[in-house]
Amino acid sequence: MYTEKQLELLALLTQNGPMGVDLLAQMLDWEASEVAASIETFKRDGVLLGYTAVIDWQKIHAHHGVTAFIDVKVTPKRGRGFDEVAERIHRFPEVTSLYLMSGAYDLQVVLDGKSLQEVSQFVSEKLSTLDSVISTTTHFRLKTYKHDGVLFSQDDDDKRLKVSP
Repeated sequence: MYTEKQLELLALLTQNGPMGVDLLAQMLDWEASEVAASIETFKRDGVLLGYTAVIDWQKIHAHHGVTAFIDVKVTPKRGRGFDEVAERIHRFPEVTSLYLMSGAYDLQVVLDGKSLQEVSQFVSEKLSTLDSVISTTTHFRLKTYKHDGVLFSQDDDDKRLKVSP
């Protein structure tokens, strides 16, 4: 469906986020118009959904929050499977990511909250009250070592770690 060059372009966008069309064209040895056209095709096809920055929020002293990973066991709906309950869960503004999983639990919900109490309130008042939800298990992120291929430094005194290949 896509050429090898287009797959290279996607890999560059994944590693480096939005870059100028001219720079991408130079890196790929393409015409800028080819790069721009491919990016528009990716957007139109729903392949390129957006760009995100990887930020070490622990270095932002004013930011005090928690990230929770909530494993959810659900009863799938006949004819809809897990999609119906997933659609209800992803509508909550607190939810940053939602995955269908294999294993002991069916869904994994990721959310960022201001406090443990806020996460607890979300689980007890919103998530657990959904008809299809059988059980939940909540885990909290304590420290980030690597996220989306980017290594985080452990201390300010450590030498800066680089993006992994």
